[in-house]
Parts: sequence; C-alpha cells; structure tokens
Amino acid sequence: MTSTTTSDTTEDPHVHFWAVPDLTGLDFDPLLARLLHEDPVSRVRLPHGEGHAWLVTRYEDVKFVSMDLRFSRQAVYGRSITRLAPHFIPMEGAVGFADPPDHTRMRRVVARAFSARALRALRDHAQDVMDRLLDRLERHGPPADLMALVNRPFPLAMVSELMGVPEGDQPLMAQWSDTIISAGAGRDSSERAKGEMARYFTELIGRSHGTGKEFLAAVLADAIDEDTLDEQEAVGLAVLIQIGGAHAVRNNSANMVYALLTHPEHLARLRADPALLPQAVDELLRYIPHRNAVGLSRIALEDVEVGGVRIPAGDAVYVSYLTANRDPDVFADPGTLDFDRGYNPHVAFGHGPHFCPGSALARIESEILLSTLWTRFPDLRIAVPDEEIRWQRGALIRGPETLPVTW
Repeated sequence: MTSTTTSDTTEDPHVHFWAVPDLTGLDFDPLLARLLHEDPVSRVRLPHGEGHAWLVTRYEDVKFVSMDLRFSRQAVYGRSITRLAPHFIPMEGAVGFADPPDHTRMRRVVARAFSARALRALRDHAQDVMDRLLDRLERHGPPADLMALVNRPFPLAMVSELMGVPEGDQPLMAQWSDTIISAGAGRDSSERAKGEMARYFTELIGRSHGTGKEFLAAVLADAIDEDTLDEQEAVGLAVLIQIGGAHAVRNNSANMVYALLTHPEHLARLRADPALLPQAVDELLRYIPHRNAVGLSRIALEDVEVGGVRIPAGDAVYVSYLTANRDPDVFADPGTLDFDRGYNPHVAFGHGPHFCPGSALARIESEILLSTLWTRFPDLRIAVPDEEIRWQRGALIRGPETLPVTW
C-alpha cells in the first residue's frame, strides 16, 4: 500500500482514488478525515475490483444506510466491486452476505451461543486464560512481546472455546485466519485458506450432531438438524465468527493497550478508579481507528437519497464506522480520548442487522485484559522508542505487529 490519498486525475475527477496508506499507531486516515468534513457522501475507488463505490461518512447517514433494506448485502456477491482486499472475507451464503429475513434467521442461531449463562461461563474462562497467560509472561521476564504472549493467544483461545475448537488446533486457526484477513497475502492463498478452514468446520460440525454441548459448533449442528440452517450457512457462520473473534479482538485489544501506554494520564485514572473500566473501553472502541479503509459494501436496490445525494440503483455503497465515530455533530471534540464522555453512542461494532454478534464477548475480553494486565504488572511500559514499534502492513484490521514491553 502507498500513502496516496488524492483524487485520481486519469479518471472522473469526482472519484477519489483511495490507495489506503499503511498507518502507524492511532493515526486516522487523512482521506477519511477530509471526506467526513468536505465530501461526506462521495465516490471512491479502492485498489482491487472494478469501478467506483459511494462512501458514506457522517454518523446519521451511516446509520441510515446500515438499517435501510433498500441497501443489500446479498446483491454484492459475485460482483467485482472496488474493494481493499483482492478477495471477499465471507463465504458464499454466509451471514455477511445475507439480508433479512435470511440474515435474521441466521443471527437467531448464533444468539443461542451468547446467552447470559454462556457469557458468564465465558467470562470465568477468560479470566482463567488471562491469568495463565500472565503467569507465562512473568516467567518469560522483561522485555517481552505482548502481542506474542498475550494479545494474540488470548482472543484465539476464547473464540476457539466458544466454537468448540480443541486447543491443539488453535495454531491452524491462527494461520488460516491471518492469511484470510490479510489484504497482502494474495487471492489464491486467501481462498485456499478459506477452503481449508471451511472443510475443518464441516467436519467439526458433523461430529457435533446430537452431542447436546453448548459450544457453537454443536449449536450449528442442531440448527442443521432442525432445518433452520443448511450446511453451507452453518459453515460460513463458523468461519466468519472464528476469524473475527480471533483477529479483530487481537488487534483492537493491542491498540487499547498501546493507547493507554501512550496516554499515561488516562491509564493513571483507570488504575485509580477501576469502576471506570466499562466506560473507558467504550471510549477506546470509539476512538481507535481499528480497521483500514472499509468493510463489506452494499448495493442500492433502487434510487435512494443519502445526505442530500441521490445514489442510483445498482451502485455499491460503503459506510465508514470510523468516521461516524469521529463525527463532530455527535461527539464533542471527537479526536480526543475522553473517559468522561457522558454520551457515547459509538458504532464500533457496526449498526443495524449486521451489528457484530460477538460484541458482548469482545467487551468481556477487553475489560479482563485491561483490568488484569496492570494489576499484575503495575509498572508495565513500552520497551522501545515509539518509532521502533512495527505496525502490520497490508492488513484489513489495524494493529501492532509486535508490542515490546518491560516492567
């Protein structure tokens, strides 16, 4: 990726060519910032795919497009829409490509795995996993790479527990997920990894029929038996949740740690007032630009006006949750990390039918990591100059490649 963010002068000057820079730390994409303030419903062209797409950046417009059924995810599949990655992350038939009522049917199945009882059990398991990882960190001694020893294995262990993936298979899951979620691995490698992961979950779900277990593979097997899902839908759900649960939380939790380590006054407040933690996590979710570019687009099924701009039927439309979370009409001083923010209706987990189904688990993991890490290591600090921290390149979800710390 390059750092070019200017309009493409070889084509329509009203289409912004978005090369999507590899950004460091918590830097906000300069083109996104400019479009939010100057051209909030604009047209962009990304590095892969064909043509252009509309990009919607303001908070209320983002919510409108996310909710309105005239914008279809299902109509995206099979079209070579301009996009960041050379491939689609969801599989055909997966919930990411579904519209209501099919999407609603699939979401209801997933909700069974996130019942109040299941989340209480997952919270207890998360604390056990975190305690073991921090024991290992202590044995390792300083300096240490927090990504390798904590932020990478923690969410991988949690989503694998949720899914019913045995511990011995977690390295395979990590390898496949990293390949699929990368914009730089190449289409063939990504599709091959997706196929291998799909075969794994086909077998796991197949072994889970009639077991009565509460892990998600068994819930999906029961849904197939009940004719609520077909096998392709069940496998697509499993792949998407496994990838998202391991990769997104890994990077976002590392970004949270980095944000606190580089905002010592915020960290001091949080340590002095542990009751502030849920509010602090919400503000970190709003503040951190957790992904590069945008996720999956939608297709306008008819002409629709958005923010005073007519989007023609058949056009692709992206929404930016990052810019929505920085909209000054909703968030006062949006570029500031503010733990006292009383009103914080952020959309870091999305909005509408495609709101992240694992948001409750992601919050649990973030809260346990941030509370336990500094309880065990009160003198934790970054071990190298800021400019020496390596950030992932060619990534869809942003985060540090390594996070060297000492104490």
